[in-house]
Amino acid sequence: MISITDAELNNAMATFLWPLFRILALIASAPVLGNPSVPVRVKVGVAMLLTLIIVPTIEKPIPQVDPYSGVGLMILLQQIIIGVAIGLVMRIVFVAVEMAGEIIGLQMGLAFAIFFDPQSSSQLALVGRFLGVIASLAFLAIDGHLIMIALIAQSFNTLPIGPDGLSIPTFNTLIFWGGEIFKSGMLLALPVLTALLITNLALGILTRAAPQLNIFAVGFPITLSIGFLMLALSIIYYAPILERLVMEGFQIMADLVNLSEIKIP
Repeated sequence: MISITDAELNNAMATFLWPLFRILALIASAPVLGNPSVPVRVKVGVAMLLTLIIVPTIEKPIPQVDPYSGVGLMILLQQIIIGVAIGLVMRIVFVAVEMAGEIIGLQMGLAFAIFFDPQSSSQLALVGRFLGVIASLAFLAIDGHLIMIALIAQSFNTLPIGPDGLSIPTFNTLIFWGGEIFKSGMLLALPVLTALLITNLALGILTRAAPQLNIFAVGFPITLSIGFLMLALSIIYYAPILERLVMEGFQIMADLVNLSEIKIP
């Protein structure tokens, strides 16, 4: 008769449970994979499948600690923090792109054109949603989701499971990376904003020269047309910026988990 002790059962559970929570936290916080429109059962199923594949490849020993003890709960919390931090890095890139769309839509006069965004479960302007879709397609085109999975698999060897999680300098790096939301958002929106600024200046001069002109009837179609025209002309130049942002995001992820380089599948 086969007998299993409580200690052996707890160790077997911890071997699967702690990697599962790190992977599940990544899936929940990462873009595309963590989209709220994806059913929770699918996310949990993907996380369990990845855990079954990744656990045999972990080279570092997993601590033999009772998962229900204080130390076990601390380790569980550290795995959640690590997974969320890795996913948050790439989410910042998408927020920067959507912020650029918010600014462009506001200047074009499309502030009232708002849609529900399932990615962030909030209201998002039309142009911001459009740029967000482009960023998602570019992310999938360069196999960004596969790179994230490869990175989380390598993280178990460079950042072993244990009570020691991310360091304070690592959190500082993540905080400074958040500044990319504003810098990159303005960089993406700058061509359209420049054209709209020139258009508004021209309309202001025209209003002073012809006060009887109804600027509200003329100005809105003009700014809307100029905005869409500049967006169509500048959209091809967004690809290098998006690629740079994504690659910088992957490098920040590698720094979080003490990886010198990312092995792209």
